[in-house]
Amino acid sequence: MKIKIVTAIITLVGLSSFTNFESVSGYSAVIQTQSSEGEALIKKEDCATCHKIDKKVVGPSYLDIAKKYPMNDKNIKYLSEKITKGGSGVWGAIPMSAHSAMKKDDAKKIATYILSLKK
Repeated sequence: MKIKIVTAIITLVGLSSFTNFESVSGYSAVIQTQSSEGEALIKKEDCATCHKIDKKVVGPSYLDIAKKYPMNDKNIKYLSEKITKGGSGVWGAIPMSAHSAMKKDDAKKIATYILSLKK
């Protein structure tokens, strides 16, 4: 009896590790790689000064951004340009400063990570 219970638990744990995998129209493997890279870039840059995952600070939370913009190439490009060029008026009067020294590819990874947070 104990062997059956242990086997069942091991099987359930093994199967449950696959339940967090999300597929969004062809982006799944790319998103997972870019998301982890994007998260690391956010930690390295000054993003946390104005943004938090679930709270508005100076700028919107990452979750609010993810809710507003669906995951697609157009929105990834738009947000990565906002990161590098800055902007204002979308989330209020306070402008987002430009991060012009950031590589476009890094901005794209950050944008992909943020959009991947949508639940």
